[in-house]
Amino acid sequence: MLSTTEIIHEAECLPVEERALVVDSLLRSLNQPDAGIDSKWAEVARRRSAELRAGQVKGVSGEAVMDRLRSRFPS
Repeated sequence: MLSTTEIIHEAECLPVEERALVVDSLLRSLNQPDAGIDSKWAEVARRRSAELRAGQVKGVSGEAVMDRLRSRFPS
């Protein structure tokens, strides 16, 4: 059996998509998904998507969000 360090090293060598899958799987093993909560988040996502498409709200770019965070929390 591989040691924890060896497992981490092996995982770090994976392509980014596969690393994301490993991380997601490990996190799910720590925090079991709750179908009720997942359903509510999906509902919120659908509502927000519809609001964007209808022009009821304006989206904010990721770059703008990061700029705001950097100004609020300078390093």
